[in-house]
Amino acid sequence: METLLHLSSALGLGAACGFRIFVPIFALSLASTLGYYMPPPDFAWLSSSFVAIALGLMMAFEMASYYIPFIDDFFDIVATPAAIGAGIMLTFAELDALNAALRWLFAFVVGGGFAGAIQLGTVSLRRMPLASTQRKTNFIVSTIELAGAALLSLLAFSAPILCLFAAMLSVGAAIWAMRRKKALPVMR
Repeated sequence: METLLHLSSALGLGAACGFRIFVPIFALSLASTLGYYMPPPDFAWLSSSFVAIALGLMMAFEMASYYIPFIDDFFDIVATPAAIGAGIMLTFAELDALNAALRWLFAFVVGGGFAGAIQLGTVSLRRMPLASTQRKTNFIVSTIELAGAALLSLLAFSAPILCLFAAMLSVGAAIWAMRRKKALPVMR
């Protein structure tokens, strides 16, 4: 049962990276710094107060940048591979009880896959309303992304099984957004 809880938490944190890169990493560092989470030895650096402050500042910068038109476009280009890498890293960190082969398998395939699918889905969702609303709905999409990252990060610590279901629901919604974008006519 404990392995299932760790797996659920790991996949939830990986999925949260698809919404925002630094929110789940900051949550993990803050929980570790405050003594609510004990990271594996490879990730002991997360327990540092300095790291928590630095990640908090990076999280604030990332959050603000998604509310600035056209800056968010640049961040989408950078964030997609970074979200996948962060999803892999956090999933790997949380699964320290598994053997190395399973740990890497889950980290790359599922953790990185969840993060990548959600990131690509949010990029698609943010691009859908461009032609008709001239970016006025970008604020709403950015707020939903931030809430998704915060909720998954919180659930990863408090209700891991619920976090897994929320992560799978998020991946499903992201796939829907990507498929919906393909179905929309191109407006020029």
